[in-house]
Amino acid sequence: MIIDSHGHLVPPALLHTMKANQAKFPSVRMIEEGASLAFSFAGNKPTRPVSKPLTDIAARIAWMDQNKIDRQVVGGWVDSFGYEIPGEEGVAWSAMINEALLAASSEHKRFVPLATVPMQDGAKAAQVLKKAMADGFPGAMIGTLPRGVGSVLDTEDLEPFWKAADETGAAIHIHPSFDAGDHRVHDYGMANGVGRITDAMVAVSRLVYSGHLVKYKNAKVVVGMGGAGLPFIIGRLRRNAAITPNLGDPDEALRHLYVDTILHDARVLRFVAEIVGADRIMMGTDMPFPIGDDKPLELVKAAGFGESEAKSIDGGLAAKIFRVQEVV
Repeated sequence: MIIDSHGHLVPPALLHTMKANQAKFPSVRMIEEGASLAFSFAGNKPTRPVSKPLTDIAARIAWMDQNKIDRQVVGGWVDSFGYEIPGEEGVAWSAMINEALLAASSEHKRFVPLATVPMQDGAKAAQVLKKAMADGFPGAMIGTLPRGVGSVLDTEDLEPFWKAADETGAAIHIHPSFDAGDHRVHDYGMANGVGRITDAMVAVSRLVYSGHLVKYKNAKVVVGMGGAGLPFIIGRLRRNAAITPNLGDPDEALRHLYVDTILHDARVLRFVAEIVGADRIMMGTDMPFPIGDDKPLELVKAAGFGESEAKSIDGGLAAKIFRVQEVV
């Protein structure tokens, strides 16, 4: 079974549900742009509108067929997670997204959904995660910035979330945010080429040094883009831990991390495998975004993995992490 471990989906029915329930979300302004929506959360700058490829299920399945992909793990669209709104409102907002993802994956069984949780409130995020796991989700996709630019994932108020992830064995995909606040990456296309990586690198490095990846090791933490640069800076992370008191062990932390293949260079993928182990790597695409890998199996083949390693990367490991069953 070939599994894409990293995709995004906004079920078209969700846009209709959002518009129909707008009055229930006073902190969310929905901005109609043609047949699509953009969002302003708690008076902040509007998001980009939801793109057609995010909602076009028929085109997605056709693309999967062309690339011989049997299943795709899909989170929502991080721009729409709404971490800026009050916690209780965030619970209802996340529930609305999760219901739509669950319905879409029930109708289109090739999708494996990841839940959305209100990371602006650790206790409420734990509550929503536990319900999602009980409802059949294998885990959640979370953004790097739980309270907007400058916020982090290792604060004390998020401990209930991490504890819930550990207790349930949830897969937690940590995904970069659209705007992490570094204005230097706002041209040359660098938000995609560089900014996503540095955003996730900082967020996950904090979890390395805080000890979260070891303390909550039953949670299956997944980081895209081949680990967002962490395999390349492991030496510096290790050296910094040696000269700075009371930091978590980077090597031990890396042993509890799962990464995907979205690196666009077979040599780089081989290097990542050397550092983290081929048994921690899953094929991913980031579909439908242009920066994603539209020929993922070719990259894995070009990297020259052995048969058992390639089988694990192409779907075997993802089936375990995301609890994927064969479609009957």
